[in-house]
Amino acid sequence: MTDPIGPSTSAIPNPSPTTLLHPRREPFEHGLLPMQKLIFTDPLQALTSLKQKLVSSSIQRVDSAALADALQISLDHARLVLDTLASVLHSESDPLVTSRFDDVDSVGADLLDLILFLYIQSYKRLLPRLHKDAAAVADVWPSTSAFDGYLSALSPLQLVRCNTRRFLPSQVDEEAHQLSYLQKHLANILSLLSESMEGEGEESLVISMEGFEHLGFLIQFEDKGSDGDFLSQAAPIFANSDPDMPAVPVPASQVLGWLLQNIASSLEHVTEKNPAKENGPPSGSDQDVVKASPSVRSPCFIEGVSKSSYVKQASDLKNSSLKVINCHDSVIYILAPLRYATIYGCSDATIVLGAVGKAVRVEHCERVHVIIAAKRVCIANCRECVFFLGVNHRPLIVGDNHKLQVAPYNTYYSRLEEHMTEVGIEATINRWDDTLELGMIDPHNSLSHPAGVSDAQAESATRLDPDHFTKFLIPNWLEGESTGSTKDNPFPLTDPCLTSQQKNVNALSPTDEEEV
Repeated sequence: MTDPIGPSTSAIPNPSPTTLLHPRREPFEHGLLPMQKLIFTDPLQALTSLKQKLVSSSIQRVDSAALADALQISLDHARLVLDTLASVLHSESDPLVTSRFDDVDSVGADLLDLILFLYIQSYKRLLPRLHKDAAAVADVWPSTSAFDGYLSALSPLQLVRCNTRRFLPSQVDEEAHQLSYLQKHLANILSLLSESMEGEGEESLVISMEGFEHLGFLIQFEDKGSDGDFLSQAAPIFANSDPDMPAVPVPASQVLGWLLQNIASSLEHVTEKNPAKENGPPSGSDQDVVKASPSVRSPCFIEGVSKSSYVKQASDLKNSSLKVINCHDSVIYILAPLRYATIYGCSDATIVLGAVGKAVRVEHCERVHVIIAAKRVCIANCRECVFFLGVNHRPLIVGDNHKLQVAPYNTYYSRLEEHMTEVGIEATINRWDDTLELGMIDPHNSLSHPAGVSDAQAESATRLDPDHFTKFLIPNWLEGESTGSTKDNPFPLTDPCLTSQQKNVNALSPTDEEEV
């Protein structure tokens, strides 16, 4: 289908040199679901029909049943769509975000937010550059998989042998790729947000200020002296509207022209600010590489920690998102409240995540013990890992996984419950063993998939043998002067795990316990 909206030939406000447009990373990093029925050959046509169907039914907020019927998917998958949308929404005040776990269906999703979420399911992730010395990294991934010959270059054992930054896309690469995607699809997206007015031609499509604000799901503006929370205040199209009067809808073509100008300027800015991205930073030695982004909208990085212990607390983290990348043979403690976390390419490590209120993604890890208190977790392409989970939603398992085990959450630190309350995690709900498995092949990667495996289900995880369940003790000295009220694991344990834990505690002498 051709773009229904073309840039207006009327005067378009020039973009301010101090205003930059950025894609919101969260929908692209945590909001893509590998479900074939969500990926449309012609998303504009499919979603226009879906929107009309739901509007004709007088549906403004969509529950699982209505979504399952409209897309012909199961209720479980429809609920997963709503839960995932809630985790990446831009508005913290939306009822879907603020609702309790059991109230999601009674609240439902805003129709336009849902439409945008479904549209970007067609997004293809930026692929890593292949390692140039294929022979040097061959034969280290022990099992044959659908990804062999390509994604095997991402295995943790190969990451040990090369500098991750030399072939992983940089944040600048990914931002430019997402901007280019928005540039290509913006006319379709605006068409879905538009309303028809009387008349013919492109000028009959208009966008209200409310409709324009929904673009905040995908983009945000940063302006000197402005936090960029309200798109309509950053855009001169709506910025001068009388606050006492409803804003007059604007021709969609005018909005498209202004946004395309901003995207072009932003792309130029983004590609100029990292001239060394092809070579990556100097690897130096095998020492820790820890980066904190200067921008609050970008994640903090913990990268390259090897053969050591590492701790970050709330006072150490300026951002609400964190990425742990390429860490090996180490114990890493993140004792802080976060919104999003990603663990990528780690091996032979133990990683503790304090409290993550939106979503955690663990990808391409091997022989890692991950201890997570979070609302949601997605596990992709991991092998021989054990996950000790305190999660409010069903753990999602996707991709090519082997020998995964799950168990209840098994640790605590003094401010854990305080951090959980801050980000909205409920200790009384733990769905650690209620996993949901999706496809083995990720359609969001630009790969030519082998025929016949696109619908293969991901391998499930097994429960950890209760006899192997033990409490993981976090040393008190890690928290320094920080004190809190948490004295024990806030998540309930199964009776077999409790018995095993008590047996292990009794086996320790007081001296041994103090030393641990």
